[in-house]
Amino acid sequence: MGLDYLSLNRETSSLSGGEAQRIRLAAQLGSNLSGVLYVLDEPSIGLHPKDNQRLLHSLRELQERGNSLLVVEHDPETISQADYLIDIGPEAGHKGGKIVGLGKPDEVAKIEGSSTAQYMRDGIEHPILGKWRKLPSKSKPSLIKDWFKIKRVNFRNL
Repeated sequence: MGLDYLSLNRETSSLSGGEAQRIRLAAQLGSNLSGVLYVLDEPSIGLHPKDNQRLLHSLRELQERGNSLLVVEHDPETISQADYLIDIGPEAGHKGGKIVGLGKPDEVAKIEGSSTAQYMRDGIEHPILGKWRKLPSKSKPSLIKDWFKIKRVNFRNL
């Protein structure tokens, strides 16, 4: 669930919403309940991308036990693995609240006028940096300016 960095003496008040939700989800995986509707609000929030697949595997495991999952999510990887999407919009707040699209992820991605579909097709532009930049090739070190290299890095110690 991507929580192995937590210690048992950590105060629950210091947990993020995503961490607390994943702890509750892990507890549910330990039970053998079936026929339950799980409603999850952005379970991947704050989760390191390396752990996202473990979370998705856990969600599938709950589903395979005969449970239903309704997941509100903005993570593109999670969205792409959904069985069925309900795209609500077209924007947030008073400009939203209408069903913009329904269907499998590849069907919803084709809908014109859907922010979610555009996000699924094109990604999202960083407000300052714009689109992702290509990294210079290691074979052309003269192109690498203002970069530094970190050696002997351990798992998530930065």
